[in-house]
Amino acid sequence: MTPRVLLVEDDGQMRSSTAQALELAGFAVEPLASGEEALALAGPGFAGVVVSDIRMPGMDGMTLLGRLHEVDPEIPVILVTGHAEVPLAVEAIRGGAYDFIEKPFVVQELATVIRRAIDHRGLVLENRRLRAVAGKRDDIEARLPGRTQAMVDLRYRLRAIGASDADTLIIGPTGAGKEVVARSLHDISARAGRPFIAINCAALPEALIESELFGHEAGAFPGALRPRYGKFEHARGGTVLLDEIGSMPLELQAKLLRVLQERMITRLGANDPVALDVRFVAVSKVDLAGLVAQGRFREDLFWRLNVAVLHVPPLSARREDIPLLFLQLLREAAARHNLPEREVPAAVLSGLAAREWPGNVRELRNLAERFVLGLEGAELEPAQGARLAERVAAFERGLIAGAIAAHGGKLRPAYETLGISRKTLYEKMQKYGLDRRLIQDAAEDGPD
Repeated sequence: MTPRVLLVEDDGQMRSSTAQALELAGFAVEPLASGEEALALAGPGFAGVVVSDIRMPGMDGMTLLGRLHEVDPEIPVILVTGHAEVPLAVEAIRGGAYDFIEKPFVVQELATVIRRAIDHRGLVLENRRLRAVAGKRDDIEARLPGRTQAMVDLRYRLRAIGASDADTLIIGPTGAGKEVVARSLHDISARAGRPFIAINCAALPEALIESELFGHEAGAFPGALRPRYGKFEHARGGTVLLDEIGSMPLELQAKLLRVLQERMITRLGANDPVALDVRFVAVSKVDLAGLVAQGRFREDLFWRLNVAVLHVPPLSARREDIPLLFLQLLREAAARHNLPEREVPAAVLSGLAAREWPGNVRELRNLAERFVLGLEGAELEPAQGARLAERVAAFERGLIAGAIAAHGGKLRPAYETLGISRKTLYEKMQKYGLDRRLIQDAAEDGPD
């Protein structure tokens, strides 16, 4: 993304001449007549600098500074002041302005300050991208973001279970992030430095399934020329992820039950058991109790696994998280592809929150990838409901959630952007079941 300079100046002649001079200095300049226009263009991923006059009708430069820093406190704002306003500008520096320049100014001086600010902003955005890719091993909220009660509860239970060594069952629909939960469980446990072995029970070849899991001795079957560790032994001291546990054959379920109970395995062709120090994490997208009722899953194994259980919610149960989650997935996708972040219009965020997501987080991540690569199209249009009332309600709900997310959880800019009162915003959030946790630091906004 080419760094931009948003030039906010209410005097048309001054705005035009300054913009032309900065363009000749090599900057991409967008001349704007008001602070409101700058707020509409500068989001959390804004790669540029805001240059604003202090004295303007309506929203002045100091107010604009505060509003921009509610969106992103690290957006560089350079204030242009008259001689009598220098003390005010110094106060603004203390309040977070990047720099100020006094009128009348030489364009080369302003250009020098802008270049420093652009370099600073580039480092800020690059650091964010690197943090999005690397993350922190125990930063569960970064891996499983969301402020809905379902996600708050999931993270609480995950931390509580992670501190133990209990075998765990993870239930959730396709694409909801079950393997991310399993990996997080391993990484916050005492086994974090040991192997994490993922086994897809639905993909194991039936003829070799026991050999793959338990290992074998030389000569155990034709072609077994040398001893081989199975996946369970490879995970010694660590965690075994049993993905799609419901697809495991009944005969093998009986052997797995014995392993869970005794923590011992016996390789094919051997007589001596081997002690097994592993934690088992089973994952299923289907209701195992239903499979038990159908005779397709052992009841004793089900009750052995059904001790520590984590339920991963679908996106349909956490719609107000979708805008924030999409912005995080965008940052991660941009970092993976070494591409600049793309700004997301508020209307797009609102539309995403109103849509159905049968593929859950995986589907949303794929859309973020396409958006970063510039491949998005009609799929970003707001979802259409079957009935007018449903469409209006879904749009309003998504618009409110999107506005709160776009302003970093700040309440005041959200209801001002929406053109409603604070009281109305509260009422609509209650009507649509939007969690108050979306509002970060609401107390800092103060009373109306």
